[in-house]
Amino acid sequence: MKICFASNNINKINEINEMLGTSYDIIGLRDLHIKEDIPETGQTLEENSGIKARYVFDKHFIPVFADDSGLLVEALNGEPGVYSARYAGPEKNNEKNIDLLLSKLEKTQNRKARFETVITLIEESGNELQFKGSIHGTIIKNRKGAGGFGYDPVFIPDGYNFTFAEMTSEEKNKISHRFKAVQKLVAHLHKLNENHQL
Repeated sequence: MKICFASNNINKINEINEMLGTSYDIIGLRDLHIKEDIPETGQTLEENSGIKARYVFDKHFIPVFADDSGLLVEALNGEPGVYSARYAGPEKNNEKNIDLLLSKLEKTQNRKARFETVITLIEESGNELQFKGSIHGTIIKNRKGAGGFGYDPVFIPDGYNFTFAEMTSEEKNKISHRFKAVQKLVAHLHKLNENHQL
C-alpha cells in the first residue's frame, strides 16, 4: 500500500518506513515530482499540516499525511508556535530564532513551554484525521548541547535535567512530540491495514 508523506526530508521518511514495516510503502514529495514549497498559510499547527496534506491529495488522490511542529511558550501566549522555524525572519536561522526567544524571556520567571506536532492524514476516501503529540518542558537561559536542531539547545523536557540537544537522537526520539504523534498515526494505519479500509 503506497502512502505519501508530504515531506522531502529523507530521514523522516525512512524513520516512518521503519516504524510501519512492510505493510506500507512510504513515498515522499520527490517521488510525486512535487518540487515547489507548499504554502503554509494557516494560523495553527492543525491548519498548516492540513493544508500540506490536502495540497498533495488534491493533486494525486492517494493517501497522504503531513506534519507541522512548533514550540509554544506559555509566557509568550504560545509564541513562536506556527512561526517557530521563521521566528526571527524568513531565512529560518536557528541561532537567530533562539536569540530572539531568549531575549523575549530575559525578564520572565515563567519559562514553561511545550513542543507540539500535529499530523494530518487524508485517507483514499478523502476522510481526514489528525494526530497530536506534545512534550512539556522548560526554556533555559543559555544553550546546552550540540545535537538536535531548532530550539533543542534551550529546551529541557520535564523529568530530565538535560536539553534535547544533549540527548542522542535515539533518546530524544523515544520521548519527542513528533514520536508521540507518529505512534498514534502508525497505530491507526496498522488498524486500517487489518481491516483493509485505507
